[in-house]
Amino acid sequence: MRVLVVEDDSKIASFVVRGLKQAGYAVDHAPDGETGLALVESTDYDAAIVDIMLPKLDGISLVKRMRAARRPTPVLFLSARSSVDDRVKGLQAGGDDYLTKPFAFSELVARVQALIRRATQSPETTRLVSGDVTLDLVTREVTCAGQPIDLQPREFSLLAFLLRHTGRPVTKTMILEHVWDYSFDPQTNVVDVVMSRLRSKIDPDHRRIETVRGVGYTFRPTAHA
Repeated sequence: MRVLVVEDDSKIASFVVRGLKQAGYAVDHAPDGETGLALVESTDYDAAIVDIMLPKLDGISLVKRMRAARRPTPVLFLSARSSVDDRVKGLQAGGDDYLTKPFAFSELVARVQALIRRATQSPETTRLVSGDVTLDLVTREVTCAGQPIDLQPREFSLLAFLLRHTGRPVTKTMILEHVWDYSFDPQTNVVDVVMSRLRSKIDPDHRRIETVRGVGYTFRPTAHA
């Protein structure tokens, strides 16, 4: 999952970006509204976290331009203002949710997860299930053939991306865009390295994660024999 954070306060931005990365998200940061608009116009994000008081272009105007350009990215507004009128303005501008500062990071992540679930119209609100593999997006617990599996954050995000595309091939570029940051060289073998670690934990026989030569990978639902 790829998230854009548009926040000019360096301390808040660092806190949010670092926390989201530790939670397994790929994150881009924009320090002002104009940069944020340029990023959202050129990149498909699963969600955007937008501060309202921004230099160059305020958050409300940014989201209005996004919606006018038919960019459907779900938006969570951040603001120090907590009045009903402020929240209403944010939602009327095209925002999907509103969180006031200061906030608990756990609540921010829960709201981002909810926005992504609604946007993807996922029928399962908290879990991804394919064959005998289950991944809980809230508790971050993973089971394979009924056994608990301990995954690192990047392995968890990679598995979640594969499960969301069960039965469909995904390219390494798609994986890099949604699981890693663009700062990674597209020619890097980082996907192969983490995929190898993931396979060693849930698919040592390569029955679930199929390599599609010249394309990428496909997750195949497999019942435990």
